[in-house]
Amino acid sequence: PFTTTLFGDDSLAKRPMNRVMLPLREMGARLTGSSGSEFPPITVSGSDQLKPIHYQLPVASAQVKSAVIFAALQAQGTSTIIEKEPTRNHTEEMIKQFGGEISCAKDGKTITVTGPQTFKAQEVTVPGDISSAAFFLVAAAITADSQITLTNVGINPSRTGILEVMTAMGAKLSMLSVDQQNQSADLEIMTSQLQATTISGAIIPRLIDELPIIALLATQATGQTIIKDAEELKVKETNRIDATAEELKKMGADITPTEDGLIINGPTPLQGAAVDSRGDHRIGMMLAIAALIAKGETQLQREEAVAVSYPEFFADLHTLSIKGGK
Repeated sequence: PFTTTLFGDDSLAKRPMNRVMLPLREMGARLTGSSGSEFPPITVSGSDQLKPIHYQLPVASAQVKSAVIFAALQAQGTSTIIEKEPTRNHTEEMIKQFGGEISCAKDGKTITVTGPQTFKAQEVTVPGDISSAAFFLVAAAITADSQITLTNVGINPSRTGILEVMTAMGAKLSMLSVDQQNQSADLEIMTSQLQATTISGAIIPRLIDELPIIALLATQATGQTIIKDAEELKVKETNRIDATAEELKKMGADITPTEDGLIINGPTPLQGAAVDSRGDHRIGMMLAIAALIAKGETQLQREEAVAVSYPEFFADLHTLSIKGGK
């Protein structure tokens, strides 16, 4: 029963929030955007009068799904949430671990939650984030004479699309020391000869955050890689379809944006250039990895955006480069 205002950095301030606010308003939540818009800062007035909802998500988004699930946990009655495609399920798994009740249909798309619920404290072991590991997986695959082992990486099946794509492209990737209970493993990756592929359909939600770095991977693969059904990339911290294409083009990549993805022809040698993260952590990290294989100097502007998700990224990248003798 109090009011909260949520602020974000420059990139988040441009991110549309109606995709979250509209279903929550249907449940009786009171939310307003900046000057009546759908953009942050967002003001939320707390209420204990949330109603259940039957909601079909217009896009495959784990973030929107999780927002509605958390609201449904406090609503008076049973809510049903229907996805276009199954997305990452960390929220659902954590609810179960904390003693909550949530069910998912066999097709993985229909989620049922009855509220209100209470939870019991648990001890949680959090494995490493595969979205952060992805940058080093690609770095090792495309950089000459490389071999890296990443320890304790999360391999929740709803997140391992990048491992399937890299394997399909011929990456020398091995999964070691698998811990089924913790859904984690050590990942070993080395320099690889890569082949182009097509990435579309149900796998897209399982690697949506990795698509910029996969695009870089594709610049070094033989043939034409096609990424489609990825409209969700347009409403991240930046329009990542356009940002990925425009920044990699500065480095000489043969890459074309489409309405729902990218077309990349390879392999293409990359050249050092002045590039810009655009305030997006994943674009910044992708460009830093591209610089490893680019001829000449690369200057990355707004590199501070990387700290949003990986504050030690550049230190870790430097450590690996030193070990590799570069």
